[in-house]
Amino acid sequence: MITALIVIHIAFFLWIVFNRLFLPVLPKQPVVKAEPLVSILVPMRNEERNVPTIVRSLKETDWEKAEFILLNDQSTDGTQAALDREIAGDKRFTVLQGVELPVGWIGKVHACHQLQKHASGDYLFFVDADVRFRKQAVRQTLGLMEKRRAALLSGFPAFEVPVFLSKLLVPMLHFVILFHLPLALANYAKFPAATAANGMWMAFERKAYESIGGHEAVRTSLVEDVHIARTLKQAGHKVLLANITASVKCRMYETPAEVWEGFLKNSYTGIGRSPLIAILLTLFYSVFYIFPLFLAAAGLVTANWVWLAPYALTVLQRWYVDMVTNQRWYLAFLIPLQAAAMLAVLLTAMKKSLKNESYTWKGRHYS
Repeated sequence: MITALIVIHIAFFLWIVFNRLFLPVLPKQPVVKAEPLVSILVPMRNEERNVPTIVRSLKETDWEKAEFILLNDQSTDGTQAALDREIAGDKRFTVLQGVELPVGWIGKVHACHQLQKHASGDYLFFVDADVRFRKQAVRQTLGLMEKRRAALLSGFPAFEVPVFLSKLLVPMLHFVILFHLPLALANYAKFPAATAANGMWMAFERKAYESIGGHEAVRTSLVEDVHIARTLKQAGHKVLLANITASVKCRMYETPAEVWEGFLKNSYTGIGRSPLIAILLTLFYSVFYIFPLFLAAAGLVTANWVWLAPYALTVLQRWYVDMVTNQRWYLAFLIPLQAAAMLAVLLTAMKKSLKNESYTWKGRHYS
């Protein structure tokens, strides 16, 4: 059994290394032949703490033909006051006030829908308020989109993980992409099922976006980023998932409660609310990523050093992903706890779904 585990984990590592070859990075010296107007659109609901950093990133971008449109989505904190203070009369900024959420819409999706109505750009960049980016990030994104003729470019940023639960759950986003998503199909084939996107950073060619009905086409989706990317693919457009971690960062959560609620609303929905897939994932991660820790502990006690090899190989896989995506290398040693936390969220979300209980996010409830 130990030999089989070792062989399987070597195969897993080689697969991750191979799969990474199909994940393009943002170019260091991008070439953009055209000079399109870019609308950078930021939905904001109770984002007071993130206003200074996102406004600073917007002001410092080196793409001059840009307009910045921010929507205060009925915030109950000091978001508006912070916006007024940080923008300080900069004419490039427009701040909209969100209207009441219509029945049947998801909050963020409706906010993005409102934003695009006021945009004038040839490209629409939807950026979350907790994102911060280097001044060349917009130019790099446009350069890669132009080179690959993509209608949509999206990516997962490098993550800041201040609380322990975020150290467990947030880095698994990159691991899931590089391990489970066949990136050759995602980036080089119009195969809708093999699609991933991240609403934190989504750059659309406007004509393609409008041709599928924009965010209104996915108004009921809790994972609208993936669904709108699939809709684009189904319409024959090219969707590109890129490694943006060298230029884009995100500090998603500040408290354990935020981490838990944020992942709870997306985990089970993200696998299509399939109990079968949830059970298979539970068995897979329990056997291959949690069990090796117990095996290693037994190996230390009994001096059977070969029993440490499966755990070491899981750490190697995580380390490689963290190296590629600009995460802290030492978090790789937490892979068994990361897998356990991911399964805990998934199974809790499945239980809530089966009991018809709602998910909660930023004061709103979704079934």
